Amino acid sequence: MHFEGASKNHRFTHISGLRYKTTKYLLNSLETKGDYNPSFIDFQTFLTYDISEKIELDFLGNYAQNKYLFVPSSRKTAFGNINIPLGLTVYFDGKEIDKFTTLTGAFSLNHKINSNLEIKWIGSAYRTMEKETYDIQGQYFINELDKELGSNNVGDSLMNIGVGTYLDHARNYLDAYVFSFSNKGIYIINDNTIKWGLNYQREIFYDKITEWRMLDSAGYSLPYTDSIVSVSNYLKTNIHNSTNRITGYLQNNYFFENDSALFNLTYGVRLNYWDFNKEFLVSPRASISFEPNWKKDFVFRFSSGFYFQPPFYKELRDINGNVNYNIKAQKSIHFLIGSDYNFKLWNRPFKLITEAYYKILRDLITYEIDNVRISYSGENNANGYAVGIDMKINGEFVKGVDSWASLSVMQTEEDIINDSYTILTDSFSVEFHPGYIPRPTDQRVNFGLFFQDYLPRNPSYKMHLNLLFGSRLPFGPPNSVQFRNAFRIPPYRRVDIGFSKVLISEEKKYESKFLSKFNSAWITLEVFNLLGTNNTISYMWISDIYNRKYAIPNYLTSRRLNLKLVLNF
Repeated sequence: MHFEGASKNHRFTHISGLRYKTTKYLLNSLETKGDYNPSFIDFQTFLTYDISEKIELDFLGNYAQNKYLFVPSSRKTAFGNINIPLGLTVYFDGKEIDKFTTLTGAFSLNHKINSNLEIKWIGSAYRTMEKETYDIQGQYFINELDKELGSNNVGDSLMNIGVGTYLDHARNYLDAYVFSFSNKGIYIINDNTIKWGLNYQREIFYDKITEWRMLDSAGYSLPYTDSIVSVSNYLKTNIHNSTNRITGYLQNNYFFENDSALFNLTYGVRLNYWDFNKEFLVSPRASISFEPNWKKDFVFRFSSGFYFQPPFYKELRDINGNVNYNIKAQKSIHFLIGSDYNFKLWNRPFKLITEAYYKILRDLITYEIDNVRISYSGENNANGYAVGIDMKINGEFVKGVDSWASLSVMQTEEDIINDSYTILTDSFSVEFHPGYIPRPTDQRVNFGLFFQDYLPRNPSYKMHLNLLFGSRLPFGPPNSVQFRNAFRIPPYRRVDIGFSKVLISEEKKYESKFLSKFNSAWITLEVFNLLGTNNTISYMWISDIYNRKYAIPNYLTSRRLNLKLVLNF
């Protein structure tokens, strides 16, 4: 819900919103059965007060909290292929309790000195509190399934080929503060619009991590030794860190035209200094667009520049929890060319947007995706590139309602420094250099379609169709140099359909005292994942008695129904 308003003289205005949701219904459809109790609540407000005709004071505030309680009980997953069908059964003990809270507050003072000059002062504070605690034990069994067609026991277990137990433990706490003070300005002179900004930011972090995993396969703790009981992963940190950043930018936007075209040139520079690693960055960039005086409505664009991404706190830590004080910003050089084409089809407006790009990537901080967690290497250990093309067309495929279709093709790879490995045999050894390998985001093809329609004689009844396709993303076993991102998950496929009915509108009012209070109302019934596709989001790696590793797919939610009622008053 949200509410807004203004004082009688309109010097004071306010708008606020409150949201609450729980995804318990969605998560109960996952393969891992248990008691899910997640909740999310946030409140945000924006207040303005006109001190005078030229001075305005604003406040932006936000509070958000995510809570997650999970008590797993069991899981059953079929995987493998038609030749070797396998099944995984896991029985759980324990629970997980997570809590994430953020608070943001910002005051800004806007001073419009004259029609050509405007200055803004901003002071803000941000705090985040993260708590991640769990003790979950899983006892798993890997079984080979009956694959003979026509068998009375097809799909049932034939033999057990793996048994084991894992115990995950975590007591992780992160408390972070970010304070900033900045100045921004806009100055218009002739055909130039000059913008500038200067910002000081103070960051304070308190990070405490205690996390480990114990693996037991057929009665042996992995990795196995004959002297001690060891754990497969162990991470313990207690870090207090505070840093300062100073950033700034200067930009000019220049319009000019001649008999053949209208030009828009934007150029500028960004500056960044961080006292954590004493790195000073200068990032020039420029873009130009021109609209030729053709019969057809085209706009062409070209842009290039240096882009730097200084790391935030979690990117500073390596896999052992140590902070890298020599880490540098990730760097890239962008080249982009694109066009916009406005045209008429069936005497209705359409727009085609096309962009092609190439990015040279340097000093990359590599990372691995573990389910929904990202684990960073904590060092600038790779170089890479990204190349692709994006296309989107939108317009009134059906008169009066907008629809769109998009297609993206991309390839992004990285070359990890010092990732060579040696294979030894009885007679010789061979050293391999993997070279360029796919980055975790290397999804070659993405296609989306959103289509709307309505009943011609009764447009209050509407239908929308949403199609999504994403080609296979790379993945690999954890902490593996040889097989890093060597495999691909199945492609992502999803179809959603929805039907809606307008109940109240400006053209359709009711004389009822209750219903007349609403400006508009409509009801929608949607079917998410209409075809019930098992889309893979990640993999869980387990071992059998021969220490062979299996990748067990984690699936997204199956078919879901959603009923929505929207009231505006």
